[in-house]
Amino acid sequence: MCLIVAGWQVHPEFPLVVAANRDEFHARPTDAAAFWDDAPQIFGGRDRQAGGTWLAAHRDGRFAAVTNVREPGVPAGPCSRGELTAGFLRQQDAVATFAARIDLAAYSGFNLLLADHDTLLYLSNRQPAGSAAAQVLPAGVYGLSNHRLDTPWPKLVRARTAFVSALETLPAAEAFFTLLADRHLAAEHDLPATGVSPEWERLLSAIFVCSPNYGTRASTLYLRHRSGEALLLEKSFSPAGEEIQFSQISTGV
Repeated sequence: MCLIVAGWQVHPEFPLVVAANRDEFHARPTDAAAFWDDAPQIFGGRDRQAGGTWLAAHRDGRFAAVTNVREPGVPAGPCSRGELTAGFLRQQDAVATFAARIDLAAYSGFNLLLADHDTLLYLSNRQPAGSAAAQVLPAGVYGLSNHRLDTPWPKLVRARTAFVSALETLPAAEAFFTLLADRHLAAEHDLPATGVSPEWERLLSAIFVCSPNYGTRASTLYLRHRSGEALLLEKSFSPAGEEIQFSQISTGV
């Protein structure tokens, strides 16, 4: 998952709204969003290679999503980051309790969002020295890409601006999927320097990434209503950036 924008307690009807793109190699085996056979209260996409998920939710209203931190050349951690999201949803601890038990050194760089009905928590194992790994977030609109929370990369600034406008159109979903489909490339002088080649830096500067081997595999909209009911909409894409599947999941209270 390489782009997440979340609105927390900023809409009167939908206290949690999340729009996200998962960018990944097209060869990595993936299951589209559905209720999980081995955990039928959990719904979301599934990484078939490691068994975890980049974004999923529980019928009880809990939510989890993760992005990686772009740090080429850094040795990979022994554990899959997708275990963090799946692990939270498979147990019943409060978000802060679960976050405190994570062995941060066991994972490659990550950004994790965990939510229940009362709390939205951000956790990263790549915070600056002296900063807390976990933060309970106040009401607001937040963005994550492949660096720390709200790092103002051009794609993230662009996505947050469009997200704020899209909130005004709820419960319609079209504006959110329009922002997630944005293929605008940042100007060269606006690109961050993350250690990849300039060509890859520019390709990855789009909200929707499209290339033959790597790109946006899924666009997801998650809405949790104040009643407790949730709706997850997901579009899956081919290497050519064409929509190949649409999934819709809704839950009762």
